[in-house]
Amino acid sequence: MRIGWIGALAALLLVGSCARPSGRIVLKVWAMGAEGEAIGKLIPAFEKANPGVMVDVEQIPFAEAHQKLLTGFAGDSLPDMAQLGNSWLPEFAALGALAPLDARVAATPAIDRADYFPGIWDSNVIDGRLYGVPWYVDTRLLFYRRDILKRAGFDHPPRDWAEWHRQMVAIKKLVGPGRYAAIFPLNEYEPLEVLGLQQAEPMVTADGYGNFESAGFKRALAFYLGTIRSGLAPAIANTEIANIWDQFDRGEFSFYITGPWQLGEFARRIPAARQSEWATAPMPGPNGPGASNAGGSSLVIFAKSRHQEAAWKLIAWLSTPAMELRFHRLTDDLPPRRSAWRAPELADDPHAKAFAEQLERVKPTPKVPEWEAIATAMRTVTEAAAHNRMNVDQVAAEIDRQADAILAKRRWMLGRRKSRQ
Repeated sequence: MRIGWIGALAALLLVGSCARPSGRIVLKVWAMGAEGEAIGKLIPAFEKANPGVMVDVEQIPFAEAHQKLLTGFAGDSLPDMAQLGNSWLPEFAALGALAPLDARVAATPAIDRADYFPGIWDSNVIDGRLYGVPWYVDTRLLFYRRDILKRAGFDHPPRDWAEWHRQMVAIKKLVGPGRYAAIFPLNEYEPLEVLGLQQAEPMVTADGYGNFESAGFKRALAFYLGTIRSGLAPAIANTEIANIWDQFDRGEFSFYITGPWQLGEFARRIPAARQSEWATAPMPGPNGPGASNAGGSSLVIFAKSRHQEAAWKLIAWLSTPAMELRFHRLTDDLPPRRSAWRAPELADDPHAKAFAEQLERVKPTPKVPEWEAIATAMRTVTEAAAHNRMNVDQVAAEIDRQADAILAKRRWMLGRRKSRQ
């Protein structure tokens, strides 16, 4: 019996040694959602080009990803590298979980910073240090009904807020009761976030206070709430919308602020005979072309990884324009490098062109770990304000009050840092 047990153990060890040859690095990677599935299709070519590295990809649902990352940090069980949403990067940089990448980028000519959309690249820079390389990008802009806009008397999308307002008034007059010019779903903070990013003043100050009572944000808030309160947009959440694509197709609203994930949905769900009736356009700003949010995900290396060289090889390989295009074909995600946009599949796509233009004018959301909590507070306050008589000053003051409470620990930490200097 003992001899049989030893023989079985030896056989298992032999199998293990064949499956993972001595000296071969196993690189652990976490990726989320559809991107986690797509990267698995790209990895075999990387492993073939790098025979000393085996990549182990774990696909994580987006709904679970943030908590899993925090648990991994607390339990010292993070992988070597991961896909990280741009809005999460400040949080994990503040925790000290991420390895800075400035020196690696400087030593890798193939990763040309000048080839990246500047606002997207900047979203990865925290306190002057680079912690991620953009993997794919998204931003929000206008999807609009070109035919309805033309019937209302306009042959181009809005170029500033004043023109946008005139167009919405004309559309509402044209479509009549029960239909609207625009939709700003009350349970989405992103439309107001975009309008806020178009202002000169930041929404969060460097010393850790909300800045929602600034003249710029109050201007954005007045435009947003005024559109809803005047009946140009309905005071509803997207949970009250049965089918956003059918209702857009039926002309129940003509302007919708959304992102590139909707390109494929609009192409599939709106009948072929009416595909020419919708279009995309960059966001109008208060006085001309406007900014939007710098969204998407980046590739990061965790500070405690023992395989940072191998992880960087994979990041550099995934970041070539050719690989970005392969990834785009698998996911429809948009590439962060301008050179990839010269490919005919993007350059000749009339709906994608607006995104290429908008990506030249994107701004990172405030680079504080608390931003998502602040944005959620902004949403709940403005959602309530859409149904009551609070004026703009009162709404802005309430958002500031809640933001300051959320940022209290940050101010305490900033104070301790200054006292030690």
